[in-house]
Amino acid sequence: MTTSEKLLKTYPIISEQIESDELEVILCELEKIIAQGLAGDIVEFGCYCGTTSLFLQRMIQELVPNKKLWVYDSFDGLPEKTKEDQSPIGELFVRGQLRATKSQFIQNFRKAHLTLPSITKKWFHEVEESELPDKICFAFLDGDYYISIRSSLSLVMPRMVKGGIIIIDDYDNPKLPGPQKAVQDAGIEIGAVKQSLGIYRVT
Repeated sequence: MTTSEKLLKTYPIISEQIESDELEVILCELEKIIAQGLAGDIVEFGCYCGTTSLFLQRMIQELVPNKKLWVYDSFDGLPEKTKEDQSPIGELFVRGQLRATKSQFIQNFRKAHLTLPSITKKWFHEVEESELPDKICFAFLDGDYYISIRSSLSLVMPRMVKGGIIIIDDYDNPKLPGPQKAVQDAGIEIGAVKQSLGIYRVT
């Protein structure tokens, strides 16, 4: 049994914002990166109440405790849509939706008896370079909207190590067209799409 399988079998998913098959893709990709022994830390842009963060931290603490998890979120829900985010079937996604507080996130980590990651409470476009690790081997970008993905890509790309992985959530979700447009406008070619997650390996 892989570490990914063991973690998914052992621990609960604490919100409805991610399915087990999506989480499995994320964890399996991280496990591959860890097996390769790449330098750099792990980052997550858009952590909500911490569902994915908890699993990432569990894997880090079990397999590579010398690495660090860095998370970024406004903790103020979704921002305003831009024209790139408009979809006739995505009307339910509105400003302020999917809001979780920083204290909720911290409480979920304490309940799980896990070390807290580095937490930056800002909109992605407000994050400063000094608030990022020098090197990144794995990045999970869950920004939902165009500007959020463009901003997070611009922050992580210069720090990604060769062979590292970037996973973009909702890459082919017709309700949220912004992420795919952001990736395309950034000139990034996705190598694979699994469970609507776009996977890009840095060359």
